[in-house]
Amino acid sequence: MTPRGVAVRITRARERELADVAALFDAYRPFYHRPSNPRAAYRYLRARLTNHEATIFLAKEGSDAVGFTLLYPTFSSVAMRPVWILNDRYVRPNARRRGIATRLLDHARAMATRNGAARMVLDTARADRGARRLYSACGWSVDDEFLHYDLSR
Repeated sequence: MTPRGVAVRITRARERELADVAALFDAYRPFYHRPSNPRAAYRYLRARLTNHEATIFLAKEGSDAVGFTLLYPTFSSVAMRPVWILNDRYVRPNARRRGIATRLLDHARAMATRNGAARMVLDTARADRGARRLYSACGWSVDDEFLHYDLSR
């Protein structure tokens, strides 16, 4: 239960929930200086689900969609096992500080464990101290062995 007294349910999103997820996804993107584009958000997420390229967990408080995580599968050649990239996580501002983000991360971890993942990885902005505190509190650690390189166009 949340402070509002309404149970938060977290489920694996299916196509029927895509409009809810797309609205959250579109609200999340401006944090990374991307313009709102609800139609493109919907099309992008629909393609990921239709092509079985992602797993999305959706948090709902009553009938209101309040948060999501978007994960992509990849593999570790060295471990010869799956690796999951937790690429996106968002909780609406009015639903924060209720444990919803932690529960979304827990669902992602459980799914990765069930699928035999070697590990999960994520990137977050250095300046996003709130997210960094959350990840640390949930058992994630900063990788100090490998450097992250990026080749952008």
